[in-house]
Parts: sequence; structure tokens; C-alpha cells
Amino acid sequence: MIKRAPDGSEATRYPATLVQTSVPDSWIEVVAMWTVHRVEVSGLAFETGDTIREFFSAEHPFNAFAVISPKGEFRGWYGNVTYPAFVLPGTEPPTLVWHDLYLDVVILPGGTIHLLDDDELDASDLPATNPDLCKAIIQARRDLIAIIPALIPSPGSQVHAHPPSR
Repeated sequence: MIKRAPDGSEATRYPATLVQTSVPDSWIEVVAMWTVHRVEVSGLAFETGDTIREFFSAEHPFNAFAVISPKGEFRGWYGNVTYPAFVLPGTEPPTLVWHDLYLDVVILPGGTIHLLDDDELDASDLPATNPDLCKAIIQARRDLIAIIPALIPSPGSQVHAHPPSR
């Protein structure tokens, strides 16, 4: 997995395993383990040992991560507005690339929604240099919030792979 920052530079690289689940058409699911220090964002904690179920699409401009504790408890969703994901040509094993586009969302188990990083989008040059892309990013976050509940039947449902470390 490669995550690109909004400017296109590589932000991080981590291992993940493609899993076979009942995700809707045009989506794939990969699973990774959170191995770094604890991070909390708007009430959503990522703890060492958590399983991250990551959902990507080559058609949709966003992705979504279900955070699951080592005991199988659903911690919440973290979603990113992105360019559609793609597989980097000529890589073995295949490497999925996702390119972050500023806005994020956290949805907690009780349904509380936190909209994140509007300040980063505002501070970028996009509102002035590419207002159409800026509007598309804002709309993509609305679409992301609407699709997350339908992405998988139950965030705690089982997957059939052992995730690698992230």
C-alpha cells in the first residue's frame, strides 16, 4: 500500500492483505494491522494491534477504514477523500496506491460524525486555482458519509486472511 499526500508525494507505505469479503461491486477490501503508537482522532483511537479493514475503489473518490480492536470491538470509521485508487503497474506483489485529497471524516459507533481538515483544504491553493476540484472534494466527502454504512454488513464481521503489520 502506498498513500500519497495531496501534493502527490509519498506519505507512507505499509503492508496489507487483499481479502475476499462481500463488499459491493467496484470495491476491494484489504486488511492491515496498526503497529505504530496510539493515535486518536476526534474520539477514534487507533491502538497498537488494531485490525484496519480498508475499503478502496477505482471508481469512487474516497476510501474508508473500519478500525477493529484486538478483542473484535468496532472502534469506528475513518474515511478519506481521495483520487480513485489504482494498482501501480509492474509491481510484484501488486501495490495499491491511494492519493489523499485533504478532507477526512470520522464516524463513531454511536453515529457521531466529525468532519476533518477543512482548514487544510482552505489553506491549499485549490479554492483559487481549481475551484471545480475543490467543489468535487467537498461533494465526495458528502458521498463518503452516505456510503460508509452500506460498505460492509457488520464492521465486526470476519475476514479470511491474517493481516500483515502496518
